[in-house]
Amino acid sequence: MKVRLLAATATAALLGAGAPVPAAASPTGPAAPAPPTPGVVSSAPGVVPSSAGVVPSAPGVVSSAPGVVPSSAGVVPCPKAPAPRVSRPPRPSPPPAVPQERAVGGPALDTAGLVVPAGTARPPAVTATSWLVADLDSGEVLGGCGPHEYGTPASVQKLLLAATMLPRLDPQQVVTVTDGDMDIEPGSSAVGLVAGGRYRIETVWLGLLLQSGNEAANALARLGGGPDGMAGGVRAMNEEAHRLGALQTHAVTPSGLDGRGQFTSAYDLALIARACFADPTFRRYALTETHRIPAQPAQRTKGFEIQNENQLVYRYPGALGGKTGFTDLARHTYVGAAQRNGRRLVVTLLGAEPQPARGWEQGAALLDWGFSLPRGSAVGRLVEPGELTASAAASPPALAVTGEPRPAAASGPIEDGLVARWPVAALVASAVALLGTALLWRRRAVRRR
Repeated sequence: MKVRLLAATATAALLGAGAPVPAAASPTGPAAPAPPTPGVVSSAPGVVPSSAGVVPSAPGVVSSAPGVVPSSAGVVPCPKAPAPRVSRPPRPSPPPAVPQERAVGGPALDTAGLVVPAGTARPPAVTATSWLVADLDSGEVLGGCGPHEYGTPASVQKLLLAATMLPRLDPQQVVTVTDGDMDIEPGSSAVGLVAGGRYRIETVWLGLLLQSGNEAANALARLGGGPDGMAGGVRAMNEEAHRLGALQTHAVTPSGLDGRGQFTSAYDLALIARACFADPTFRRYALTETHRIPAQPAQRTKGFEIQNENQLVYRYPGALGGKTGFTDLARHTYVGAAQRNGRRLVVTLLGAEPQPARGWEQGAALLDWGFSLPRGSAVGRLVEPGELTASAAASPPALAVTGEPRPAAASGPIEDGLVARWPVAALVASAVALLGTALLWRRRAVRRR
């Protein structure tokens, strides 16, 4: 009995400290995808297109999609496409859930499952672990899957860099790339800038957004970071995320290379993307198909051409652009936007696999679904920049200094710096001590027998 009491006390202390606990298994298995509808350009291979004949519903009403049975916990399972099993590093432990942050945009968004307007067509099945579709202009959230679930961003984090630094940097200024800018993970994406090379800032931006250049991200963060350089740039990114209302986003690297304590959510990415697409310079960059990187005679390098790697730009009618991302830890992440019949929608995905459809194809299928919904269909909204910071209850989080980019396989649980953790550490230590005492008492009891 004493052992059980001590163990229960220790467990309560661990739970109260916000220690990670195993997540419940998915309530459903993968669903077999239906073949794509003939003649639909943007339906992705292997992704279930939304059904025809959308039934209008009252705006803001949230319920299960037709034919979807909620789990015992009241969570409606997200439509999932089958994906091959892959080897990936252990997922880092997310920060403790904060109810106020999960309810940003409306209480219906506080779910790990599917949230769609009542009576609407079932969304297509995708492999992403979380996603969201929203209207860029009205801010209405049309639907999502685990919109406030923590995920690892990979290179879509470069959108936060853009939202932060585009207003600060003169695109016509010529800057010199440093050796420090070139300090990126070997084998990671690079545009081909060279240390000592001189480039217009506009060229560096295009290298970032078209080719996901990690050295370009370092340079832009350094240039916009003030006296603290890249560390100041990352700090500014976190401040901008908080201003936008992206309270679940914490940047550690400017490029999205994996770092301890680096997280975001599908909802936060939509806020960040909305800020980016409000900038006409960003919109022009995002739709640029090719750009020539100039030669650097002093470094004996020739000029070369780069292409936009976001296939949505070429293959989806009305595309506005976006950003791709991938690391072994994050898997495929994606942000894409398009316009149709006077509406501009954005889609965000985290944790996707490229089979049976690539990230942009899954995004295209969700955009098709979003455009099929009647205007006014919504389950929540994107908060306005500054809306949450104006409230005394929304205090800025403690920001960690930038960490060194690390190989995805080395990513692990968050460490100190994301939030003030010393009280948590004290509670965990107390719990461990209690468990140790329980085990010692049990051993002594056995000896006494």
